[in-house]
Amino acid sequence: MSTLSPDNFYSQLFAAKAEKNAIPRIDLHSHTTCSDGQLTPQTLVDRAVNFQLDVLAITDHDSVAGLDSAKRYILDKKLPLKLVSGIEISTYWHGFDIHVVGLNIDETNPVLNELIEQQQAARELRAQKMGEKLEKCGFIGVYEQAKKLAGDGSITRSHFAQILLQQGKVNHLQAAFDKYIGKGKRAYVKPLWCDIAEAVDVIHCAGGSAVLAHPIRYDLSGKWRRKLIVEFKAAGGDGLEIVLPQMNPEQRRLMLSYCHEYDLCASLGSDFHYPSKWSDLGRNLYLPEDCRPIWQLW
Repeated sequence: MSTLSPDNFYSQLFAAKAEKNAIPRIDLHSHTTCSDGQLTPQTLVDRAVNFQLDVLAITDHDSVAGLDSAKRYILDKKLPLKLVSGIEISTYWHGFDIHVVGLNIDETNPVLNELIEQQQAARELRAQKMGEKLEKCGFIGVYEQAKKLAGDGSITRSHFAQILLQQGKVNHLQAAFDKYIGKGKRAYVKPLWCDIAEAVDVIHCAGGSAVLAHPIRYDLSGKWRRKLIVEFKAAGGDGLEIVLPQMNPEQRRLMLSYCHEYDLCASLGSDFHYPSKWSDLGRNLYLPEDCRPIWQLW
């Protein structure tokens, strides 16, 4: 699978696993309490180790706040886990929220941190307006409660959904989006994110690789999904996230075909936010052999 030099970490990892007739466990998409995940960076690291992951990327929404504490925790505890510094940048594309994951980034890069400040300001403004709209729906104080739930992390629509669920206003998290805060619903607020090209450029400025997150999950027709991938490639995008825990074989084949057609690397990730019976760290995450893994760029 790899043409890397023998001293590359991933070459060594695959060689060591091959001797044991095993496959490395790699998850390049996860979230912590620094955005809308439910586990702290330290608890997430512990879970990754308990699940015997070899490599984990923390990719919080428009935030790198959890990376330093996770790195220090791994060093202090001497844990057998390689942490990849990452971020998931929100972008706006033809009316759709599209996410671009940055992997193997320098989280101290000033260009990256300037964009993070802009994104956080846009996120806060959107949350305030969403709170105002929810009040008009009869839900008083939801913004303040969502803000409290987010703590020091990035406030997201998921925090609003959790509050509505806790208050019994909806029966499950998705219902909050379907009834109130999803696109076109009463409390939806159009985001003011950067565009895809800016996200890719900033990730590259930070020394990272830009990956189009979960392209199979966007509510796009086949024609529009292809248009998205073409524009992502034209913007300098490096790879597609082609493997997630819940994908059928046909979806996996389709995503791999896009990698081949547009000469893009392949990535994989659980998009982990919290433990569930449907998805978890590292579950069903194996790249097909006939692709270029994104770590070949590192």
